[in-house]
Amino acid sequence: LQELRWMYDRRDLQEAQRDLAAWIIKWQGKYPKLVDWVEGNIAETLTFYRLPRAHHKHLKSTNMLERLNEEIKRRTRIVRIFPNEAACLRLVRALCSETHETWLEDSRYLNMALLAEQKKEFLRAAA
Repeated sequence: LQELRWMYDRRDLQEAQRDLAAWIIKWQGKYPKLVDWVEGNIAETLTFYRLPRAHHKHLKSTNMLERLNEEIKRRTRIVRIFPNEAACLRLVRALCSETHETWLEDSRYLNMALLAEQKKEFLRAAA
């Protein structure tokens, strides 16, 4: 059902929700269990539409998370045997913290200035 994947290529949340509603109507009779699951779960996956459009292409995929998992795997293999569970957890936390700082400082992947500007606009609109 490639059509469901296309929901993530829409211009905005309203367009995605409109197309999702049409998808649900189309497939309700043939795949009722799938449609029920989609209705209950897909809204969480569309939250990236609330962020700046320049971020969409990065956030609608799991590439960032997969890269983090690869780095954790690589670094834990180097150590091979941890003295205890806490030592492993410290390494993983340090890697996550380092990655978080890199994401905040490195504008080539996600430009956080766009997010700050969007937040200011929302606050102005709410006032």
